Amino acid sequence: MMTDQDRVQYLLDRIEIQDKVALYGLGQDLHQADSGDANVLAQWGELFAPDAKIDATDGADKIFELDEYAEFMRGPGLVGGTEGLGYSFNAWQHIEGHATVTIDGDTAHSITPHLHTHANRDGSSNTFAVGYWHDDWIRTPDGWRISYRRVENLYFHTFPVAANPQMVRGL
Repeated sequence: MMTDQDRVQYLLDRIEIQDKVALYGLGQDLHQADSGDANVLAQWGELFAPDAKIDATDGADKIFELDEYAEFMRGPGLVGGTEGLGYSFNAWQHIEGHATVTIDGDTAHSITPHLHTHANRDGSSNTFAVGYWHDDWIRTPDGWRISYRRVENLYFHTFPVAANPQMVRGL
């Protein structure tokens, strides 16, 4: 049976994990392709364990080390611009949903839906990546960190850009 102290610790752990899930999207979005700052690790360093593995075999057909994954996203040396994601996209937003979290002592597992939107660099279309993150977490002296992340892609669709509709009559 859980004590009140156990319940409070569980809630604190859940809140921390949920907050940390958002760091993936912030790491992507605060470092847009042409911003001149492609250091996704500024946020991801608080999310992932240094030896984390990112299993992207559902899309990129590879399991990455953290630094290798950051370079996959932003190019060698995290230069941004037309490197990494910036090759195809010039802007994006990564929305990480509400995680379902299971905690067992100093380890945890979460499943989080995600919606990632991307503006294609040539301006002709936008690409949506929708799926789930399956994360294994470990408690460290610096807080919860992802030790293993696997992406499950539900769909990855590109839509042509159309003129924006008039939102209010008379403008």
